[in-house]
Amino acid sequence: MAIYDVTVTLRAGMPTWDGEPGPACRPIKRIGVDGEPAQVSLLTLGTHTGTHVDAPAHFIPGAATIEALPLDALVGPCRVVEVPARTRETRQIEPADLEPVARGARRVLLKTPSGALWDEPGFRREFVALSGPAAAWLVAQGVLLVGIDYLSVDPYEAEPAAAHLTLLGAGVVVLEALDLRAVPSGEYDLAALPLKLAGADGAPARVVLRSKTEP
Repeated sequence: MAIYDVTVTLRAGMPTWDGEPGPACRPIKRIGVDGEPAQVSLLTLGTHTGTHVDAPAHFIPGAATIEALPLDALVGPCRVVEVPARTRETRQIEPADLEPVARGARRVLLKTPSGALWDEPGFRREFVALSGPAAAWLVAQGVLLVGIDYLSVDPYEAEPAAAHLTLLGAGVVVLEALDLRAVPSGEYDLAALPLKLAGADGAPARVVLRSKTEP
């Protein structure tokens, strides 16, 4: 079976949310320096850097933090759906876009024109995201997890953040900043495991898809 790593590689200079610092990794011990036998580095990054999972506490005060998320939402069958090309202009996914492709799926990963933005040198505001009604449609379908291929399920200037509040408020796991460019639409097995950080509002994750059919 084909296995796809849909995690964005953490690197210096990568796109991060507007104004947020990117990841940095620097050695604090070097082999052969001061008698050290091993290499050790210090990693610093935000909880929503690169491919990451949002906890309800990201937008809802007092809500669950990342270590409390249910594993049965993060691991299991999922569907990759490609939204219509017109969303490049409208920048919003509506219920009508989801109705023909996402009905019946328990975990939905949204492949949009925004995948191309990972080749840009910095953050771009014109990414495709969910409208509030589209998020409500997904909740009504009983989804456990919703993923998208740029840095937010909400449009850049969303006020309030209707998609986040609707999904997280209903207990739906939000998975952001995927790289789905090499993944055909279809059915997969998903493993999306965030770092188990006590009390955190989110955490970077390694996300892998395994196809259900021979490539």
